[in-house]
Amino acid sequence: MLGVLLAGTWVTSGRLEIGWLRFFSAGVFIATVVLSAWDLWLWRLPWFQRIPGVPRSVRGTWEGVLTSFWVDPGTGVKVLEKAAFLVVRQTASSVSVRLITDESQSRSSLASVSVPDGSAVLDYLYLNRPKSSVEHRSRMHHGSTVLDISGCPARRLEGRYWTDRDSRGELVFTKRSRRIADDFEEARELFTAS
Repeated sequence: MLGVLLAGTWVTSGRLEIGWLRFFSAGVFIATVVLSAWDLWLWRLPWFQRIPGVPRSVRGTWEGVLTSFWVDPGTGVKVLEKAAFLVVRQTASSVSVRLITDESQSRSSLASVSVPDGSAVLDYLYLNRPKSSVEHRSRMHHGSTVLDISGCPARRLEGRYWTDRDSRGELVFTKRSRRIADDFEEARELFTAS
């Protein structure tokens, strides 16, 4: 397009006019600033969240419970519920998820917020890496999680997970902090201080 405009000015006037390019570069700069502001902040504002096609904001640290359906084959004992924190980093164009417990961290390799049937959903694939002290009973694994998002703004995340260890369970997150936690202790402090 730019080449056509340059050729057009050269053909009509006999010389190459480029003075108008300063307006073009200003337009590109303004568009870049506006699009960056949209991607990082504007889309999260409540009135934009109600527009169809704008992803539901679930950004922040969520406190909840992980319930595993795994039963120890040696003892027949079911694992107890665990406190869990879901840390979501999100822009309008990307999302990454980290699930933190006292024993391990899961990091998403692929994540999305979508509205497949009118209800918002957070889906992600992950790699879980347990602490060395528990690797003898909880090895590294891959898995998938699907969480239904309730409310606009989001007030609750609830769903299930599956792993390549043939285990599965449920996750429920009901408390949210807008701050992003880096580890289990920091996440716990976010919710005990409030």
